[in-house]
Amino acid sequence: MSAATRTPPRSTTGIRIRSRRAALSTAGAVVAALLLSACTSGGTSGGGGNTNFVLGKDGIATADKGERAAAPDLSGETVDGKQLDVAAYKGQVVVLNVWGSWCPPCRAEASGFEKVFQDLKGQGVQFVGINTRDTSTSPARAFEKQYGVSYPSLYDPTGKLMLRFAKGTLNPQAIPSTLVLDRDGKIAARSLSALSEEKLRKMISPVLAEK
Repeated sequence: MSAATRTPPRSTTGIRIRSRRAALSTAGAVVAALLLSACTSGGTSGGGGNTNFVLGKDGIATADKGERAAAPDLSGETVDGKQLDVAAYKGQVVVLNVWGSWCPPCRAEASGFEKVFQDLKGQGVQFVGINTRDTSTSPARAFEKQYGVSYPSLYDPTGKLMLRFAKGTLNPQAIPSTLVLDRDGKIAARSLSALSEEKLRKMISPVLAEK
């Protein structure tokens, strides 16, 4: 028997395992990219631009009182078909929440947001939602009914209102996102991820305490 005959055939087991792992890795990356393009529970940047935010360990970014940017014009039709101008709430602390009915983290935080709104509205705090990427107002209204959301939401299906903010303020991929405006209508705090009731209160409290 020749040496060539005595050499056992090369095993393909290792090759198959490596190929399977590579395929799974590629599939995972594709799924992750699709999820990111649809909805994400967090983010740290909205792109370039100096927003004067300082990111805390809790994921909440804040801006000192003298370094805050004014919020842009945020007016238009609500998901209920009414007209709303956020500027009308100047003099109050305003909590802006960007959400979509299609977004699981938005559903997770909705009840907590409504509870905090009910607790603080008598103290001069107004909540306003910005509903985005819902192709009609029907799912948005169903969302509000399901989670008992009573505060108004501007209807922004294509994200035009989000684009009015200074570059770096919001990340279009970070849904939900929350901004807290001080009584002068300037952006005091920001979160680019879903918030628990506790974190939301922590985000609002320092701004509400300002004189």
